[in-house]
Amino acid sequence: MGRKVTLATCALNQWALDFEGNLRRILKSIEIAKERGAKYRLGPELEICGYGCWDHYYESDTLLHSFQVLAALLESPVTHDIICDVGMPVMHRNVRYNCRVIFLNRKILLIRPKMALANEGNYRELRWFTPWSRSRQTEEYFLPRMIQAVTHQDTVPFGDAVLATLDTCLGSEICEELWTPHSPHVDMGLDGVEIFTNASGSHHVLRKAHARVDLVTTATTKNGGIYLLANQKGCDGDRLYYDGCALIAINGHVCAQGTQFSLDDVEVLTATLDLEDVRSYRAEISSRNLAASRVSPYPRVKVDFALSCPDDLLVPLSEPIEWRYHDVGEEISLGPACWLWDFLRRSGQAGFFLPLSGGLDSAATACLVYSMCHQVCEAVRNGNQDVLADVRAIVNQTGYTPREPQELCGRLLTTCYMASENSSGETRSRAAELAQQIGSHHVGLSIEPAVTAIVGIFSLVTGKCPTFTVLGGSPRENLALQNVQARIRMVVAYLFAQLSLWSRGLQGGLLVLGSANVDESLLGYLTKYDCSSADINPIGGISKTDLHTFVRFCTDRFSLPALHRILAAPATAELEPLANGQVSQTDEEDMGMTYAELSVFGRLRKVAKAGPYSMFCKVLNLWRDKCSPRQVAEKVMRFFGKYAANRHKMTTLTPAYHAESYSPDDHRFDLRPFLYRRGWPWQARCIEEQVLRLEGGEHQASDSVD
Repeated sequence: MGRKVTLATCALNQWALDFEGNLRRILKSIEIAKERGAKYRLGPELEICGYGCWDHYYESDTLLHSFQVLAALLESPVTHDIICDVGMPVMHRNVRYNCRVIFLNRKILLIRPKMALANEGNYRELRWFTPWSRSRQTEEYFLPRMIQAVTHQDTVPFGDAVLATLDTCLGSEICEELWTPHSPHVDMGLDGVEIFTNASGSHHVLRKAHARVDLVTTATTKNGGIYLLANQKGCDGDRLYYDGCALIAINGHVCAQGTQFSLDDVEVLTATLDLEDVRSYRAEISSRNLAASRVSPYPRVKVDFALSCPDDLLVPLSEPIEWRYHDVGEEISLGPACWLWDFLRRSGQAGFFLPLSGGLDSAATACLVYSMCHQVCEAVRNGNQDVLADVRAIVNQTGYTPREPQELCGRLLTTCYMASENSSGETRSRAAELAQQIGSHHVGLSIEPAVTAIVGIFSLVTGKCPTFTVLGGSPRENLALQNVQARIRMVVAYLFAQLSLWSRGLQGGLLVLGSANVDESLLGYLTKYDCSSADINPIGGISKTDLHTFVRFCTDRFSLPALHRILAAPATAELEPLANGQVSQTDEEDMGMTYAELSVFGRLRKVAKAGPYSMFCKVLNLWRDKCSPRQVAEKVMRFFGKYAANRHKMTTLTPAYHAESYSPDDHRFDLRPFLYRRGWPWQARCIEEQVLRLEGGEHQASDSVD
C-alpha cells in the first residue's frame, strides 16, 4: 500500500487578460510538476484569466476565453496522469462564481466555487462574484459545448465537495477562506480530508508574510494534515504586487518554501510526504477525534487514481525547514523592484526617467531601480532566458547581455537634477554623486528661465509681481511661487522622458517615476500636477520611516556611500529662497508635524477607522507623556484640517506600489470623499469640550495640592 505522495504547488506571474501567456505559464508549471514526480498540481487563484481583471469579469469575453484556455489544458498531453487544479471564473445558473476547476485525463472531476469572498482593502470580489452559500452540497453543472467535445461529459459536480482518491482525500480552500473565523479546512479535516489546498491571490504588504505562514502552520497543528498554498506573483496590471510565497506544510511544520520575490515567471514547489504521518498525528488528539465523530460528512467525488506509488520505500521524504523572513529594508528592496520590472517589460517602454533632487525620497526611488537592475543581472547569470529576452527587447539590442547593475542602470534609468534659484549646491552634489555610483545617465539643468517666463506672463497680464514671504509677499504669493516651480519640473520631466533617448540616438520613451511617500500623500504635502505626478510611483505606499530603513539597507547592501549624506540631510522641498546659501525650509516645519506623527495619524485614520474625536481620544493616551490635551487637540485638528483641504489631490495620485495598510490612494483602496466641511466644526467642538474638561481637572488637582 502506497504511503508517500508527491505534491506540487506553484507561484505564477499571471497577467490580467493575457490568456495566451497565462496558458503557457500554466502548462510549464504542470510540466515541471510532473518531471518532479508530482501527481497533483495546484495553481493560484483565477490563474487562467489573471486575478486583476476587475470589471472585465462582467464581460462574457472573459468567461469565453477562460473556457477556451481550459479546453486547451484538457487537450494537452502535458496534463495527462496528474490531477490539475486551476482557477477561473464560471457562470452557473446566470450567477458568476470564482472557481477551482479540478480535472484528470480529460475529465473534469469537480468545479469548486469560492465560499468566502475578499471584500476589504484592495479587494472587491463581491462586486463581481457571488459566494457559494450551500455548505456541503453540490449541483449538476452543464458544461459548455466546447468542453463537452473534449471531455465527453454533459454535466459535472459543482459545489462544496472533496475528492476521494484511491489512497487519500483532498479538500479545497480558496484564498480568503483560510482567513475566515471558521475555515473550511476545520470541518474537512474532521471529516477525514488529509490534504488541504489553497489557491491564493494575496498581495505583498510590508511585514505580512508571517500571517500567511502562521495561518497554515496553525491549521495543520490543530487538525493535522498536509497543506499546500499557491499564490499569484508579480504585477497583474495594477498597484498590487503578488509576492509568491508558495508553501507546503505538514502537521504544523513547513517543509517547502517558495521565494517571496523573484523574477521567475513560473516557480514550482514540490514535497514528498507520508500520509501515515498525518494519520498517526491525528490518532492521539482525542479532542479532535471526538469532534470528528460528530461532524457532518462532505460529498465525496470518487477518483480512480492514486497519488502514491506502491513501491515507495526508497523515496526520500521532505524534511521540516525554518521559514526565512525578510526584514523591512530587504522587503522594500525586492518587492517594489520586482513590480518596476514587470511594469517596464510589459509597458513597451525603454526605461525610466526620475527627477533626482538629492533628497531621501527620490534617492530611495533611484535605489529601487538599481535594486531592480541587480535582480535582473542575477536572474540572467542564473540562466533565466525569459528575463534576458525581456532585457534585450527593452534596450532594443538582440545580442546584449547585462553583466553589471551599474551598466544596466545606465541603459534603463535617466536621472535629472532640476535646479531653480532656490536650489542649494549641496543637493545638486548629492544627486550627482548618487547617480554616478548607481550608474544612471544623469542630466543637470536649470528650470529658472521657465519659471521666470511663466511668472512674467502673469505679471504682464495683471501688472502684479508676486514675491516670497521672506521678501515681503503674502502666503498666497509664496505658495503660488513654490507651486509653479514644482509644476514646471513635471512638464520638463515628461518632455525629457519622451525625447531624451531620441536626442542620444536611441529608440523608445521612458516611464516617469514619481517619488512622493505615503505620509506626504496622506497629508497632501505635494503640489497637484507637480513632479510627484508621474506614470508610476514605487514608493507611494511606503512611509518615511520605512524609507529611512530601506536607504540604510542600500548603503550597505549595494555599497553606496552617497546615501550617508542623503540620510543625514533634513527633508526639504527647496522651493523657497535660501538663507545665506543654506536651506531655510524643511518639510516637517511646513507640515507642522513630524513624519513619525503622520504615520500614527495615518494608521489611526485608516486601520483603526478613527475620525477626529476618536483619534483625539487615542492619541491623548498614546502621547500623554509628551503632550498636553490642548497640544494633542491642536495636532489632531491640524492634521484633519490639512487632510480635508488636500484630499482632492488623491484623485490625481500617481499609481503607486501598495505596501502600507494606511495608503490614502483614492482610486482602489481608500474610498473616502474628497470634499469635506471646512474645519470639522462638530468634531472640533466635541474635542474642545473634552480638552476643557481635562484642563479643568488639572486646575482642580493643582488647587488641591496647593
